Amino acid sequence: MRRETTTPRPDWDTTIREQGLVYVDTELPDGGVMSYWDETATYAFELDEVLRLEEATEELHRMSVAAAEHVVARNRYADFGIPAWAAEAVARSLRETPPTLYGRFDLWYDGSWPPKLLEYNADTPTALVEASIIQWYWLEHTRPDLDQWNSLHERLVGGWAKIGAELYDRRVHVVWSNEEETGEDHMTAGYLAETARQAGLDVELLPIQDLGWDGRRFIDTDDRPVTTCFKLYPWEWMLAEPYGPLALRPGTPTTWIEPAWKLLLSNKALLAVLWELYPGHELLLPAYLDSPRGMSEYVAKPLLGREGAAVRIVTPGGEINNPGDYGDEGYCYQEFRALPEFAGSRLVLGSWTVYGESAGAGLRESASLITDGYARFLPHYIDAPRPQ
Repeated sequence: MRRETTTPRPDWDTTIREQGLVYVDTELPDGGVMSYWDETATYAFELDEVLRLEEATEELHRMSVAAAEHVVARNRYADFGIPAWAAEAVARSLRETPPTLYGRFDLWYDGSWPPKLLEYNADTPTALVEASIIQWYWLEHTRPDLDQWNSLHERLVGGWAKIGAELYDRRVHVVWSNEEETGEDHMTAGYLAETARQAGLDVELLPIQDLGWDGRRFIDTDDRPVTTCFKLYPWEWMLAEPYGPLALRPGTPTTWIEPAWKLLLSNKALLAVLWELYPGHELLLPAYLDSPRGMSEYVAKPLLGREGAAVRIVTPGGEINNPGDYGDEGYCYQEFRALPEFAGSRLVLGSWTVYGESAGAGLRESASLITDGYARFLPHYIDAPRPQ
């Protein structure tokens, strides 16, 4: 993998907005604006390198599912901050194997082997539109003969087709929170709705705030039953809502995508359980729940922290705090591995899965050691001819 300086297309800003990246402007603390999409540089991969990263991604997913099974078998919900009343619903959803669509691993990777798992965004990951669509069109415009680590769109359509084959009612409701102001959640939900439509499903798109309850089931604004619902809304938020127990009640006839057991994969406690089950694994960093256990450099991650949330980086040279609400739900203490630096920026590699299979990559750079809301997305390509 290497970073290359590139010349942006003359009409890049208009082009990406028309393609759906309406949340391209990031407001800075000083009142200025920066672009989230950055094509002043690109990353190039070798084909063999991508194939190896795909294998690592799928291995991490298998290990994560095994870790979830371990947690359920040993009733370790308290380690994840999951309330006791929700435990049986989580276990039931894992036993019944309802459909699960997608997720994103964030990896430390500097071009050398092995990559290291930083976290698994397995419930409501975003940065999808730019990874699936925007950077593919960039490749078509700038390097039409070359390939990209990106089969996201095709795999999402295929994933929905598999889901649809098991449904007796082919209507799917796709919901998101209309309280998210940048438009990213709305566009992500709209894109996922489009992939479901291309798979032949009947799709209704609406804010989660518009879901209703008629006394025995969830309904939409036209009083139609919500039998299958993709939610771009985290399970931990749903559990804190008044309707949370209703969503998990055995008699509620709604299939949720993602299912409730994804609570275990989107929680930072997963990192510690993985290290327990696979100590010394080359794709993992040491991680613990009770304390740093003598690590001189570590990151304290809130169990339910979303990307860019408050974290503490502790090193012999001092402590770096990302401002925010640290909460009281507990921490996972993971060995600190500074994000690799390229041209003065810090890189994180997002490796996507669809139905547990590797599906593509999205690369983001930050000025700081923490990938936060001021990160920039850079396109990539594979330095090999596109298969015919």
